[in-house]
Amino acid sequence: MNDTTAETLSVVVEREIAHPPEKIWRALTQPHLIQEWLMKNDFQPVPGHRFNLHGNWGGVLECEVLVVEPHKTLSYTWNFPHPEAAYNLQSVVTFTLESIDGGTLLRMEQKGFRPDQKQAYGGAKHGWREFFTSLEDILSELD
Repeated sequence: MNDTTAETLSVVVEREIAHPPEKIWRALTQPHLIQEWLMKNDFQPVPGHRFNLHGNWGGVLECEVLVVEPHKTLSYTWNFPHPEAAYNLQSVVTFTLESIDGGTLLRMEQKGFRPDQKQAYGGAKHGWREFFTSLEDILSELD
C-alpha cells in the first residue's frame, strides 16, 4: 500500500515580461502595488513577517514570508483555512526572477496541493494566469 499523504501537486506559471527584474520586484513587494494585481494585504518583504491577503470573495489567506532575495526570489506560505470543507489549503508560493534579453523571466510556483484538493488546484491554475495578466497591466503603468 502506497502512502499518498506525501504526494502533492504544484501550479507553475512562467512568463517572459518586457520589464527589468527591479521593476517586477517592486510590484511583488510593495503593498499598494500587490493590491492592484493580487489582493489587499499588509505585506512586508521581511522573512518571518506574517501578513494577510484579503480576497475579493471575502476570504482571508494567512501568510508568512519565507525567503527574500531582492530582484531574484520571493517565497511565502499561502494558507487558506477552509472550515466548511474540513480542510486547510496550506501551500508555498515562490516567485523567481531571471534577467533575460528584453526583460525578465518570471516564474511562480505554488506547491503543496493534495490530490483531494482538485477544486483548489484548478482554481489556482486559473487564478494565477489572471493574476499574471493583471501584474503585466500594472507594470505597464509604472515608471
